[in-house]
Amino acid sequence: MKSIAIVFGGAGYIGRNMVAEFLNANIFDEYIICDIRELNEFKDEQKVSFKNLDVRKTISIDLPSMDLNNTWIFNFAAVHREPGHEFQEYFDTNIPGANNVTEFARRTGIKHIYFTSSIAPYGKSLEKRTEQSILYPYTGYGISKALAEKIHNIWLAEDSSRRLIIVRPSVVFGPKDPGNVYRMIKALKKGTFVLPDGGKVIKAYGYIHGLIDSMLFTINRKERLIVYNYAENPLVPLAEMTEIVKKEFNYNKPVMKIPVKILAVVAIVLRGLLKLIGKTTDIHPVRVRKAGFPTNIEPRYLIDKDFEFKYDFENALQHWKKVSPEDF
Repeated sequence: MKSIAIVFGGAGYIGRNMVAEFLNANIFDEYIICDIRELNEFKDEQKVSFKNLDVRKTISIDLPSMDLNNTWIFNFAAVHREPGHEFQEYFDTNIPGANNVTEFARRTGIKHIYFTSSIAPYGKSLEKRTEQSILYPYTGYGISKALAEKIHNIWLAEDSSRRLIIVRPSVVFGPKDPGNVYRMIKALKKGTFVLPDGGKVIKAYGYIHGLIDSMLFTINRKERLIVYNYAENPLVPLAEMTEIVKKEFNYNKPVMKIPVKILAVVAIVLRGLLKLIGKTTDIHPVRVRKAGFPTNIEPRYLIDKDFEFKYDFENALQHWKKVSPEDF
């Protein structure tokens, strides 16, 4: 019987990187990547197969004989980009997805689920948030993720032999990711980056390879339920992040410091003008306001369990340049 990793949403950034690292470390005997998007990255790997499916629908997969003590479901499937979707779209995918994945686990007898939630359920706060903090979600994404956590917890409560790990990751970045951190680096290179409110705010971030280290760390523990934050420790404020980037890449163009309210107005006007001439832009007032929201997330569980944080922001950039220099 084989140990199998069944990875829903496996064509996404976290899923692809996790499978690559787990293959190198020989963690599972077989990997079944399930996603609505095609993935050809591992087609020459004998241990990896791809199943095109939509988690919003009932899940049916032909499975080999499994070692249920060492087989895991990884549920990464979600609608998550904010802005980018209508309010109801987060619920249309994230809630049925949680229901269908847990129902699939019931039918197959799989007893282990690793679920990626988000820090979005914490909402906005100037205070540091730990795993013990009360959740105050206010966006469609945050609310849907909080409800999806509850669905997974119901599955866990039905059988004392089951295990559930829920990670609430902060902004994840790293090689080949075109997200917020990479956009900041490119803007600093061009001299177009603006620090909202002077950059004093803390925006939690997690390097992809550190997140995967935390997956292995928690999977190898024994608790039935683990809920943990993933952010690097320690975090540095946004202004210090920009100085680290400028030092690592030898950028010397100045950084502008503008209040968030003014930036939001500029974003609204710019989007309107570009729309008139039939053009679009990534600059969005919602995204601008989010840049000024604090996400001061502490990974208290990992700290208390003596997890080794290898990637502070400077080390993460150095590792990124080493393994994927073509990104820069």
